[in-house]
Amino acid sequence: MNALDDRFLTRNGLAARQLAVLLLGVPPDTRLPRVRDLAQELGCGNGTVQAALRLLEESGGIETSARGHLGTFLVASDRAVLWRLSGLGTLLAAMPLPYSRRYEGLATGLRAAFDRAGTPFAITFMRGSDARAAALVEGKVDLVVLSRFAADRIAAEHAVEIVADLGPGTYVGAHGLLLREGVSLDKPGLRVAIDHTSQDQRLLTERAFAHRADTVWVESSYMQLRDVFARDQADATVWNLDDVQDRIGMGVEVHPLDGEVTRGLSPRNSSAAVICRADSAGKALTAFRDALAPDTVVSTQAEVVRGDRMPSY
Repeated sequence: MNALDDRFLTRNGLAARQLAVLLLGVPPDTRLPRVRDLAQELGCGNGTVQAALRLLEESGGIETSARGHLGTFLVASDRAVLWRLSGLGTLLAAMPLPYSRRYEGLATGLRAAFDRAGTPFAITFMRGSDARAAALVEGKVDLVVLSRFAADRIAAEHAVEIVADLGPGTYVGAHGLLLREGVSLDKPGLRVAIDHTSQDQRLLTERAFAHRADTVWVESSYMQLRDVFARDQADATVWNLDDVQDRIGMGVEVHPLDGEVTRGLSPRNSSAAVICRADSAGKALTAFRDALAPDTVVSTQAEVVRGDRMPSY
């Protein structure tokens, strides 16, 4: 550890770490808050703030310019240096299992965006939006990727915030009704596979068969659908059509969903959203908003979906 690093363990250095977090989200040519205002926010003295700013400048994290009565302006900043000095570590994002090319493209796009911003970033894969949301609320991950529909519901129930909506077609292409060949939708006691860990699948499936009183519900994760149909344990379900034939296999017909089933959901259930804890003190929230270039993520995802780019995450 060099002398400069040692200084970041002092009182002035700890204030510099806090300032680094605050400055991660400040664009160039922005007037900085007054020293006394920063001191009040950080709970320290004016001299400590001034020393902290000098530390950040000496480290190459920022460049400032005093402009007389106009105040002090941030001329430039190095996001990678500020992130390292802040001590925030690696952001961990929870995503759906990468079973489709669309999800692989989304993971690749997010990785590219954070790498470009110089922000350490890692991905963990978890099945079910409820499981991912619980991991976020419990502080096990910093960011969660899910559909905008699921994000709206979770944000209404927990102290989380939606920090990005990547637009229609970024989460799924479409949902459809899967029906075993030779089975009629009018079959009495139709066995319908449902995954209660997925808000999107559960709601769409319940809507699709809401008119029936004789439905036999078969609990099944989307990762088990192939086996469920192959073993004659279910007759129908509703699910994401991305790569569906590869996952389910032959012997299953795909039908479009009735407009009443998807009413009020499109395009929310096809749009990828990212949420973080509202009390994250600027960590995931600021980092994600600043690091993410939505157009880059979406265009990278499209390249992967088309096969023009190899997934890398």
